[in-house]
Amino acid sequence: MTIHSRPKVLVTRKLTPAAEARLRVSYDIWWNQDDRQLSGDEIIDLAHGMDALLPCVSDNLSASIIKRLPHSIKIISTFSVGYDHINIEAASQRAIRVTNTPDVVTNATADIALLLLLGAARGAAQGLQSIQSGKWARWSPTGMLGTDLSGKTLGIFGMGRIGQATAARARAFGMKIHYHNRTRLSPEKEGDATFHDTAESLYAACDIISLHAASNAETKGIINTAALAHFKPGAMLINTARGDLVDDDALIAALHSGRLSAVGLDVYANEPNIDPRYRTLQNAFLLPHLGTATLETRDAMGFRAIDNLDAFFANQPLPDPVN
Repeated sequence: MTIHSRPKVLVTRKLTPAAEARLRVSYDIWWNQDDRQLSGDEIIDLAHGMDALLPCVSDNLSASIIKRLPHSIKIISTFSVGYDHINIEAASQRAIRVTNTPDVVTNATADIALLLLLGAARGAAQGLQSIQSGKWARWSPTGMLGTDLSGKTLGIFGMGRIGQATAARARAFGMKIHYHNRTRLSPEKEGDATFHDTAESLYAACDIISLHAASNAETKGIINTAALAHFKPGAMLINTARGDLVDDDALIAALHSGRLSAVGLDVYANEPNIDPRYRTLQNAFLLPHLGTATLETRDAMGFRAIDNLDAFFANQPLPDPVN
């Protein structure tokens, strides 16, 4: 492989100061210091003469875009755990390596899942709206009643690192843990959790379902009308995974009908252009994709992406290979 004395990296978004400082040590960089969303055509144009891409989850690196990337690009080190925004098959056909940033996002994302749990269960969206609109007139014994988490059953759909960390936090609230996963956990990891071999069985058993699955052909749209029919009446749904796991029409209909009592969402299909109907629902507690949004976590994600670049250009095994 022929590369420059200092590899050239296209960074599609503004990173934290610590991550940018570390990149400067070893690389020549084109920075998107305006932090605006680049189009696919812009990425292709800017990639000429570059050796690597450091994109984010907001960059749609489709098959058509990857096929048009200059031949100088040899690695895509994405600043994210998920890589459904990258067409891996197209990258592999071009012999472009792809890496991600696992592990370091676990705690921050699990914290947000608990924030969504609390916000949905306690009617935080309605409470915030009443304060901000000046409509909160008085305290009432029956005003804006939510539900306790203690004693409730939390169903984890996707019991990977983040799902397990969410379960550990939920146990501290006195919740009972059930889960569905492609493979059953070892007894040591499973602990007192109850395994369900089907998603439908999990839905029917739980007061709250929290999504922690990757987005792929099997999981896209998995929360649809048929799935929601298996939920307990008045159950709640939490999503910190990917927006396209949910059919918006089905979810909004379930919130209107009472099939679901509340949702807590941090991710959405087509974000940031979310379905405007969510904004009209008092039983929808909404956050703007804050799952990994702590300085410590974003630093760690940047460092992990750089670790993968460092290994690649040193001809060392990649820490986090996707293909």
